[in-house]
Amino acid sequence: MLACLAGGGLRKRVTAARLRRVLIFCLILFSAAAVCAPARVEILQSKLNHPWSLAFLPGKAGILITLRNGQLLRWQPEEGLSGPIAGVPKVWAHGQGGLLDVVLAPDFAASRRVWLSFAEGDATGKAGTAVGYGRLSEDMTRLEHFTVVFRQTPKLSTGNHFGGSMAFDAKGFLYIALGENNQRNAAQDLSKLQGKVVRLTADGRVPQDNPFVGRAGVRPEIWAYGIRNAQGMALNPFRREIWMHEHGPRGGDEINIAQAGKNYGWPIATWGVDYSGEPYPETRGGEAQGVTAPVYYWKVSPAISGMAFYNSDVFPQWKYRLFIGALKQKALISLKVEGRQVSDEQRLLTNFGQRIRSVRVGPDGYVYVLTDESDGQLLKISPKAR
Repeated sequence: MLACLAGGGLRKRVTAARLRRVLIFCLILFSAAAVCAPARVEILQSKLNHPWSLAFLPGKAGILITLRNGQLLRWQPEEGLSGPIAGVPKVWAHGQGGLLDVVLAPDFAASRRVWLSFAEGDATGKAGTAVGYGRLSEDMTRLEHFTVVFRQTPKLSTGNHFGGSMAFDAKGFLYIALGENNQRNAAQDLSKLQGKVVRLTADGRVPQDNPFVGRAGVRPEIWAYGIRNAQGMALNPFRREIWMHEHGPRGGDEINIAQAGKNYGWPIATWGVDYSGEPYPETRGGEAQGVTAPVYYWKVSPAISGMAFYNSDVFPQWKYRLFIGALKQKALISLKVEGRQVSDEQRLLTNFGQRIRSVRVGPDGYVYVLTDESDGQLLKISPKAR
């Protein structure tokens, strides 16, 4: 037990509450017949009901956390969790739907704008992904004047494949990854917003240089298409490109680079198969003419979720690595990135036994993770001491 505590690398004064969190973590590891995890882990918060995403507020203001049930919370190191922040839109919290991603506007210091993606229902009982923003009040207790600027139409989901991951590029454009609502052929239909990446301006308008602007019968918001269920998106700081990943069906999870006008193949090209074990009737194989191949894929699906590039000097051994959560395989995946080449797959938190939903790199250089459980946790991770 003491060895695990010493290896935990706690740099702050060990309060009774913090000691209890570390002791709980150590007990989990010992029950898994492991002395220590392959990374230093501190449990910052537990009792989160299926958290989905997080965003770091400036300075010491803490972290915003979304819960799938529709709550937006703020966590601070000494104060813990706030009550629910008011002004969040009503969400369709069924199946995989609910309150999804949260990102701060690039000009948050001036605008205080917080962006949310969420599942939104209609009178027919079906739902789609919606995106909007509100101004975080000075006392951080409410979102003011929340405005929905994007709605996935038509609404086709009965509870599956919303996507919802968001990222801003270096020029301030917003990218939103949209699931195909479990309607696989809609991903190839450019008149629909299922299975697409859309690109908007910083205030939610359609940029006039989007690749399909002006084409009859095509939604002008679309940046790329042929996506099944994207669960992670991030700006690659080394190449200034938007990277994303998506769930395959039974196998075929993949990492892609969101390029203008590209078709990423679902369901024409996939390395996965139907849950019955048979290929989908539309599928021509793992590759197909006119389809952009992934930069990396898994034939056995980890059920990937969350994405963060490590670009900090705090832990140089992690620089140029990409972190991705695994829901089904309950691990934090670490990959080496060189240009557009991805290699050297490693697994962290393999003994922790929880679904990894979200991963972000904090301004302090630590990696922060949310676990997707009814008693979900916020974890702070650093490399294991050699």
